[in-house]
Amino acid sequence: MTTALWCVLLAGLLPYAATLTAKGGARFDNRNPRAWLALQTGWRARAHAAQLNSFEAFPLFAVAVLVAHQLHAPQARVDLLAMLFVAARVGYLITYLADLHLLRSVVWFVGMGSAVAIFLAGS
Repeated sequence: MTTALWCVLLAGLLPYAATLTAKGGARFDNRNPRAWLALQTGWRARAHAAQLNSFEAFPLFAVAVLVAHQLHAPQARVDLLAMLFVAARVGYLITYLADLHLLRSVVWFVGMGSAVAIFLAGS
């Protein structure tokens, strides 16, 4: 498997790190988790928002990697961009939790830009 495909796995699991962060160390209501999460504030609410955004960003990245592989894009470029995407998404989670909203926007753009660049790498 290529590095980029391993990055797809990592990116697919990354939202769950935010999920565990939002729910961890609290009296989490597993009978009604969505209602419980909707009542959270502060860093727990931000962790939940980061979780949702991570799930939203994942499909474009995963499809981009698959398209790049299908089109035989330069593997070294795809691997590097995939690692950049994962690093940006980790940075996104950290900056969201730390409430660094401007930096969070920057790393979001880096991540989305890398996903688009992967998609275009085969053209």
